[in-house]
Amino acid sequence: MLIRSLTLATLLAIAGTSFAADGDSPLDMDKGRARPLIVIAPSTVDPAWVSLKKSLDEPANRKGFTDRNMVLYTVLSLMGQRDGKDLGPQDTAALIRSLKLGAGAKTKVILVGKDGEKKLEQSDTFKLDEIFSAVDQLPAAEKEFTATVAAPVTTQAEPAAKGTKPAKNSKPAKPAKPPEMPDD
Repeated sequence: MLIRSLTLATLLAIAGTSFAADGDSPLDMDKGRARPLIVIAPSTVDPAWVSLKKSLDEPANRKGFTDRNMVLYTVLSLMGQRDGKDLGPQDTAALIRSLKLGAGAKTKVILVGKDGEKKLEQSDTFKLDEIFSAVDQLPAAEKEFTATVAAPVTTQAEPAAKGTKPAKNSKPAKPAKPPEMPDD
């Protein structure tokens, strides 16, 4: 009985981590809506992070950041945040897993497009102007992706002619049953 329980627990642990790796990243909710900028730094006093934070606090840069539909993710000392709001440890781990980064102690900045693909990845030294120019130079295909995902499909009914009643919405037809196979 103990062996069965241990086997079941092991299988659930393996299956749970494999299911958790499929699409649980916080970046998934920004796909098609915003361009995530992810900063991963070993500490909160990292000079590269402090410099970027000061740049983002300037009103002109903040406006440019929001005009480009960007969202800031930070992972500082393994504590994740999205636009200043804390992420849970599981969300932070999922974010790091989704970026498929190798091990390293350097500060990294990653720009992800609205299509969910990495557009820019830099280590140690980076400037906000370089990030903005990378966003401005995105290909037309990425911009078209946002237009198709972000714009809801709407259809307008034709106005009814004078003196006629508008038609009632009909129910969709039920699917037909598949043909039964004959017995041999």
